[in-house]
Amino acid sequence: MALFAAKPIKKEDYYTASQLQLVWARFKKKKSALIAAFCLLFFVLSGVFAPFLSPYAPTAAGRNQDYTNGAPQIPQFCDAKGCSARPFIHKVERHRGVETNFRWVTKQTDKRNYIVLLPKSKPYTMLGIPLSHRLFGVEEGFIHLFGTDATGKDIFSRTLHAIGISLAVGTVGVLISFVLALVIGGVAGYFGGWVDTVLQALMDTVKTTPTIPLFMALAAFIPDEWSAEARFTFISIILGLLGWGTLARRIRTHVLAERNADYVLAAKLCAAKPAHIIMRHLLPSFTSYIIVDLVISFPYMVLAETSLSFIGLGLKDPVNSLGVLLQNVTKVDVLLNYQWYFIPVPIFVAIVLAFVFVGDGLRDAADPYSEHRK
Repeated sequence: MALFAAKPIKKEDYYTASQLQLVWARFKKKKSALIAAFCLLFFVLSGVFAPFLSPYAPTAAGRNQDYTNGAPQIPQFCDAKGCSARPFIHKVERHRGVETNFRWVTKQTDKRNYIVLLPKSKPYTMLGIPLSHRLFGVEEGFIHLFGTDATGKDIFSRTLHAIGISLAVGTVGVLISFVLALVIGGVAGYFGGWVDTVLQALMDTVKTTPTIPLFMALAAFIPDEWSAEARFTFISIILGLLGWGTLARRIRTHVLAERNADYVLAAKLCAAKPAHIIMRHLLPSFTSYIIVDLVISFPYMVLAETSLSFIGLGLKDPVNSLGVLLQNVTKVDVLLNYQWYFIPVPIFVAIVLAFVFVGDGLRDAADPYSEHRK
């Protein structure tokens, strides 16, 4: 039993641990933040491996023309014929007659369609790797866990790809704003004086720029013949150029408070250049706070992309972002008859809440005095 006993934590470990190790130790104590981190990891992996996890392509190439605006198909083990060890769904068929006013409708039959793992599909690529198998499918036809839209495209496949696209836009936007914030905030805090005044005016200008009118003008500027990749890159760059002001001001405040510290004066006496002092001495002194700010800024980037795509100023079909999917839920016909269009809504809310809880947990973990204030 002694072999499985927990290793006692020595007092010396606390004083020899790095700042990131101390942050992780405090972060693990916050259950809500830890659960949110696992949920966030689940969503990120779902978006990255969406081509393999989704049974069909999210574009017109994977649509089911015989099941348009179809309800979700829930796998089951039992029906009127009895139970089965393998999950299945019931096959559907199109029908029209006098009772349907000679309109085509889709109805469920009593024939079983069993679910299979790793079925062969049309070739596709994931992370640059060519593949020809999906995670799951059915023996014949299609399976739609979240139903289909008006063109027969699988909403489950579209949702997984939309998560990846929205998180990718947020990642590119955060990286651009991160680099700008480090450079501009670090220079403003280190030099001060008129340089600080000019750069602070630039920060305030960026923070007060009205985004909706700006994007309306940019939407009119973007040519319709632009590809989905070009529109994705353009939206990511614009979000990054508009999102660095807050982080730059925080970095400027930290650098301004630390620029007269002893280790900075020692670096100056050694003839170190300002860029070396800022990047190698000042910024690493509050790395944990920068990481926290990056995580907190992620949901705002995702919200910005989703909001812009929702009002038609961001990404558009055939790109499958969360904002593009949410455009369909405003239609009256959807509200009354096709409620499964709302399935991406709670997923989007869960992603934003996961970022918020992880950001709050990291913020408290990065502050060594947070526990003493409670």
